Amino acid sequence: MPGRTRDLARIRLVIADDQAMIRAGLRLVAEAAPGIEVVGEAGDGLQALSVARRLRPDVVLMDIAMPRMDGLGAARRLLEDPHPPRIIMLTTFDTDENLHASLRTGVSGFLLKTSPPEQLIEAVRVVASGDALIDPAATPRVITSFAARREQGVPPSPPSPSSPSSPPELSAFTRREREVLCLMARGMSDVEISGELHVSDVTTRTYVARVLRKLGVRDRIQAVVFAYEAGVVRPGQRDRPC
Repeated sequence: MPGRTRDLARIRLVIADDQAMIRAGLRLVAEAAPGIEVVGEAGDGLQALSVARRLRPDVVLMDIAMPRMDGLGAARRLLEDPHPPRIIMLTTFDTDENLHASLRTGVSGFLLKTSPPEQLIEAVRVVASGDALIDPAATPRVITSFAARREQGVPPSPPSPSSPSSPPELSAFTRREREVLCLMARGMSDVEISGELHVSDVTTRTYVARVLRKLGVRDRIQAVVFAYEAGVVRPGQRDRPC
């Protein structure tokens, strides 16, 4: 089901990174933004798991590479909880395998550690509101990498418990729902989709909700994974109609 919708007047945040200087920098950026409260920090995956379960934040900023338990392992275990936080992975995208595994884990966002402060704040607010976000600088790599794996016949990674084991066939979609999925996979926001299809924002949100429900996924990132693995869209086809 889609993530929780939160009152953005106060977002509780936990920062997990094994480098103290990076945690301090992230804290300074987050606490300078209205409505965000850093309630805890963690220096490794096991500590992140413990801190998040004890403090029950709305959002966790989680580094992928950490000692004792990496960010992916901590994210998977947190997302198995009855009321998990929204998770944003902080990464340098060292390997495509990390990227694919993270996408299929069910996290709600990805940010490069080189992202500007305002993008970090936007990401925290977007995922806290129940939506998902991929760093725009990483989106082309996401698209190219998933499409390349499909064309090379690389099977998808095993789905996590929060991901569907057998996604519905595209025949379950109406023509308009397939159009919306295609536009989502191209990175369009709800407002941009509304403009493209000449419908209201409310109508677009309804179609997006139907797409997520039919796929059985949490948010837009998981829908994008499906779209590229199923071949709904391919790189270099931005100008083609959906």
